[in-house]
Amino acid sequence: MLSLFTVLALAACLLILQHLRSSWIRARKAHNWGCASLPRYPTDIIGIGTLRETLRADKQGTIPTLLQDRVERVSALEKRAVATFRMRQMGRENIFTCDPVNVQAMLATKFQDFELGPIRRHTLYPMLGLGIFTSDGEAWAHSRALLRPQFTRERVSDLDLEERHVQQAMRAISVDPATRWTSDTDIQSIFFRLTIDSATEFLFGESSDSQAEALRSGGKLPPGHFSGNFDRSQWYVAQRARFEKLHWLVDNKESRYVVQQVHAYVDRLVNAALKAAADGKPPSPNYVFLEALAATTQDPIELRSQLLNVLLAARDTTASLLSWSILMLARHPAVFQRLRGTILTNFGSYTSRRGSITFASLKSCRCLQHFMNEVLRLYPSVPINRRIASHDTFLPQGGGPDGKSPVYLRAGQSVVYSPFVTQRRKDIWGEDADDFNPDRWVDRRVGWEYFPFNGGPRVCLGQQFALTEAGYVLVRLLQRFDAIEDVHPAKDIKFGLTLTVIPSDPVTVRLHEAV
Repeated sequence: MLSLFTVLALAACLLILQHLRSSWIRARKAHNWGCASLPRYPTDIIGIGTLRETLRADKQGTIPTLLQDRVERVSALEKRAVATFRMRQMGRENIFTCDPVNVQAMLATKFQDFELGPIRRHTLYPMLGLGIFTSDGEAWAHSRALLRPQFTRERVSDLDLEERHVQQAMRAISVDPATRWTSDTDIQSIFFRLTIDSATEFLFGESSDSQAEALRSGGKLPPGHFSGNFDRSQWYVAQRARFEKLHWLVDNKESRYVVQQVHAYVDRLVNAALKAAADGKPPSPNYVFLEALAATTQDPIELRSQLLNVLLAARDTTASLLSWSILMLARHPAVFQRLRGTILTNFGSYTSRRGSITFASLKSCRCLQHFMNEVLRLYPSVPINRRIASHDTFLPQGGGPDGKSPVYLRAGQSVVYSPFVTQRRKDIWGEDADDFNPDRWVDRRVGWEYFPFNGGPRVCLGQQFALTEAGYVLVRLLQRFDAIEDVHPAKDIKFGLTLTVIPSDPVTVRLHEAV
């Protein structure tokens, strides 16, 4: 009979042999694919240093620019331009890339080789459940097929719904009748209330009414409001993502409570919609996303999950775009005046009939589209993203002394990519890549160097919803106000990053109402 020591020794030998065999197979694949080694970002063996850098940058509001700094640091060490490198954080080795060729491979040409992976599911699932942002494979295809029909042009262009919420937002922007100037106004908070109110009405058929509630409460939402719980739950999701495999360290009593409150709010609306359908009640006269979705599935948990996944995208991307847009207009008065002149020419004054503002006319207003493109180039709503290799594969380039060789990826390898960094590369966008300049979009055609809404099969379904809503709000604001001032013009821009990125400091402006 074998001793315990002998059994353990044999088991250890088998593990070593299995590791050697796996290493040999990977090395052979890498050789056959012509892969070469990658530069490495300097840190300790575990990657505690990179976590400290990330947490410090989060506190300082500089995470997106930290990524730029890391690219520059590796490039300086390698004495060449580096767009793809290895980096370790909390025991996990990630590959970072800001190479459009590699981004195209992950999102499009080699789409089947990549997935969202378990870290995404672990961090987002407690809040969002199984939906389009948390699933892969057949589950993702099911979610995509379920949601795609709800984002037709006709369904995302209900500007009457948008106007109701714009008017509520306008009531939150008080004007001194003597000077026609507003007081110092935190317009970012107004935008976040506007977008969650319009998104909840579009999705649920019932608005969260956060703007009206804030107006009744002196500009602040009372504790326990759905909007506040929704925002806080996103903060916890973002924190879990930064701790990688140790995401569970972030969970606590508050994180579970806010998620429970968000779920309870949505469950009430889902159950009411299912009961109305079961009782044969006719659908609402206006399109309601939930009612349409309930015609395809009656599973209340699936409905809640799909709705929360869409709410996250529909609300936060638009609020982010609007916040950065106003900050850019406040800091670039010449751009403000030119855009306003175009809007008045194309759409008339604030008191004109709104018939000229349509989905088609907003899309065809090139000055407006160039402006929003430039905002999204510098400040993409999701500045950092990630994919996981679903099996052994490779990225097209980044390896070797010149960075032109393919890069081997083992199954489970994490690849982080950044629209923020890619869209600011000076070798692609010019030496003024960090400058805000909407004119760069005149006659410009772009490929994978510009992807603020991702791309390929997972391209954002709500892209046109966000652009239409943001364009409409900007038109109505610039029709009403003929001047804008940044209350804090000298303050450095900092980034508030949860699942999307917004200005960390409130966008505080003064606006002058046109006569």
